[in-house]
Amino acid sequence: MHAYIDFDNGPVFAIPARDGWHGFAGCEGMLLEGPQGWGEFSPPAAVAGVRAARYLTAAIEAGTVGWPDPVRGRVAVAVAVPAVEPEPAAAIAATGGCGTADVRVARGLGSLDDDIARVAAVRAALGSDAVIRCDAGGAWDVDTAVAAIAALDRAAGGLDFVEQPCATLPELAEVRRRVDVRIAVDESIRDAPDPFGLALAEAADVAVLTVNALGGVRRALRMAENCALPCVVSAEPDSSVGLAGGLALAGALPELAGACGLGTAAVLVGDLVSPWRSLIPVDGHLPVAPMPPGPDRDQLAAFAVRDDERVGRWRERLRSLQDLI
Repeated sequence: MHAYIDFDNGPVFAIPARDGWHGFAGCEGMLLEGPQGWGEFSPPAAVAGVRAARYLTAAIEAGTVGWPDPVRGRVAVAVAVPAVEPEPAAAIAATGGCGTADVRVARGLGSLDDDIARVAAVRAALGSDAVIRCDAGGAWDVDTAVAAIAALDRAAGGLDFVEQPCATLPELAEVRRRVDVRIAVDESIRDAPDPFGLALAEAADVAVLTVNALGGVRRALRMAENCALPCVVSAEPDSSVGLAGGLALAGALPELAGACGLGTAAVLVGDLVSPWRSLIPVDGHLPVAPMPPGPDRDQLAAFAVRDDERVGRWRERLRSLQDLI
């Protein structure tokens, strides 16, 4: 599979996050071209070793063998609401026609009162029929999580679930026993050295699967089968090239436990594809594509990394991982 990918000349890019979008980073990485199309290799800077190699495996899958056939043609998307003041949070929630909002809490502005106001504003903006979730990113201890979840559930008029309220599976299990809101597990899967060895049944009600962090669509499908939990799909802030893999997974899963967190292209100030191919939700949905979109020459030039040292670091990072895949 290695022989079919151009590892030596992949363009290096960096797309910043929008100003003030607390809880989200930009996207920096490389594009890899293969016979099937393009893959995106953009692991966060702190991710190394076998975990980073999974991101490379996902990029190679996209560029060489493509993805399994979908069982649905489009996917409902949850709008990502950053840790901002209530008014901009409400405005962001109302974009794209999404009926589900994933609200960042426990980060950014910081206080629980701020989080409560943000969640209440999102509920007011989307109406009583909308689905509201919160994502704490593992930031709370158990007692803080229990109190915060109760308060946020009241502010939302009912939460669908809270994603990763604490950092560890034992903590998640304890929180789950003490609250009446469903608990979803994300980072504990995404960051695990061996996600397939995790025992999740006591810790969570829902599994959040991230394609690139799990090593591609096929591995993520195996993870869904292995964990035996209802699943939704999420993505880090990727360009539309990388985000397409998440849509392929959401399209191929036999069942989805609701809207998927795949609206993250909107987090970034731009994209690597032409505007008409950018994966921005319309009427709350995104189409499932048979292959990733190719980069647009002008867009790629706009976000190209031109510093030789920075480019060299990415090429060395890529070379160092090839023996791990």
